[in-house]
Amino acid sequence: MAAFAEGTPCWLDVSLPDLEAGKRFYGALFGWTFVAGPDPRAYAEALSEGERVAGLVAKRDGRMPTSWGVYFATRDVAGARQRVLRAGGLMVREPVRVGRLGVVALAADPGGAVFGLWQDEDEGDDGPDAGPGPDSAPRVGFGFGRQGVPGSFCWTEVYTRAPEPVDAFYEEVLGVTGSDLPRLPGEEVPFRVWSVSGGEPGEDREVGGRSVITEAFPAVLPGHFLNYFAVRDCDATAAAVVRLGGRVREAPFDIPSGRMAALTDDQGADFAVLAERPAGVAAAGAEGAAVSPPAEPGATPRPEPADALPEQKPAAEAPPEPAEDPPKPAPTPRSAREPDEDPGDDR
Repeated sequence: MAAFAEGTPCWLDVSLPDLEAGKRFYGALFGWTFVAGPDPRAYAEALSEGERVAGLVAKRDGRMPTSWGVYFATRDVAGARQRVLRAGGLMVREPVRVGRLGVVALAADPGGAVFGLWQDEDEGDDGPDAGPGPDSAPRVGFGFGRQGVPGSFCWTEVYTRAPEPVDAFYEEVLGVTGSDLPRLPGEEVPFRVWSVSGGEPGEDREVGGRSVITEAFPAVLPGHFLNYFAVRDCDATAAAVVRLGGRVREAPFDIPSGRMAALTDDQGADFAVLAERPAGVAAAGAEGAAVSPPAEPGATPRPEPADALPEQKPAAEAPPEPAEDPPKPAPTPRSAREPDEDPGDDR
């Protein structure tokens, strides 16, 4: 895989009840194509313009959440494991080798948000051998081959009720530097951005962020990550999600860095999309500096954009599952705004 700095998001995947339905949904939405793992029923790797962008995993246990998960790069997964425990987190899955691709683990922060850690094969030889698996197929790789351009990952942020211990946790475990954004007039929800080490914090080093779950939402709502995909047209993408059988959790709205929406796919997995604002173009009513996820210049147009999709009826093969966990709040990315009192059309 390509080299990723310590603490940088390097991969994400989605766990779904119906893998084939997931391929249909995301293939139509983002123009993705797919490469199957050794067991085509268990894993598929999504490609955009022939480059790796995400993984789709068939759930083996219906009690597990239908959700997108993000992985952060580490040079030493065994050391990261120790930092997780020392900083007040817990291990959800101990480090395990995935064929020739390295060592992976799953952890939870003090607020309950789950995330992955991935050590590249070239970085060391820690962890037991998991044997052959979906990620060890000859044609299946690991690590983003493409990000920050339409149809690919561009940003991640954790939502928590415990910002102080969670801030300290990620700075310890991932080695990132956290910086609180100045609040604009009327803003009540604090937002913190993470910058990778090796230089002064700034937009060019920002890799993610932390928001807060307020008292406006159910007390049982756990901490969680919300992952973003870059798109050209936020409104057209939101409309396409509905045509494909998904739902709009938060209708498109402007933030300093662009226009975003919070969405749910046709099986219940939440994600967000961001159409980044061109340089020099300010949002209506926006003040201050925009906080933008990293972008790649000279993006190649992706195939079958959402705004070119024909009208479709929701897929009958994969109706949304009953809710497996509490509704998630409308996001507060970078604008750090207070969510509506009614969370709205959540799963």
